[in-house]
Amino acid sequence: MSHEIELLRKFSFDSAHSLPNVPEDHKCHRLHGHTFHVEVRVTGPVGETTGWVMDFADLKKVVNPVIDELDHRYLNEIPGLENPTSELIAVWIWNRIEGNLPGLSSVTVHETCNTGCTYRGPADEES
Repeated sequence: MSHEIELLRKFSFDSAHSLPNVPEDHKCHRLHGHTFHVEVRVTGPVGETTGWVMDFADLKKVVNPVIDELDHRYLNEIPGLENPTSELIAVWIWNRIEGNLPGLSSVTVHETCNTGCTYRGPADEES
């Protein structure tokens, strides 16, 4: 019997950013920083021999280089993150890992312990 399981691995990075598209008097318009927490989830069947969906080491090998691109950086200077909201960071991470991570099901970015967002990939195009 095959089981479909979603596994996750957590990552974090520290970065500074500002949100240029909010009003100038908005606190997020000013330069500030966060310890961002990221959850990457992969869904798939449990291997009959391995007993797992994927080796966590393999997931880490794909995601760590992307996290390193963000860690201790000014996010606004990274191409594609000129307006680095949590939502756009999640999409940016997804786009960098999806081709190397079979079964990728979501990327969640937590900007604070109380706020975050989840991206589950591009919406299916309807004909």
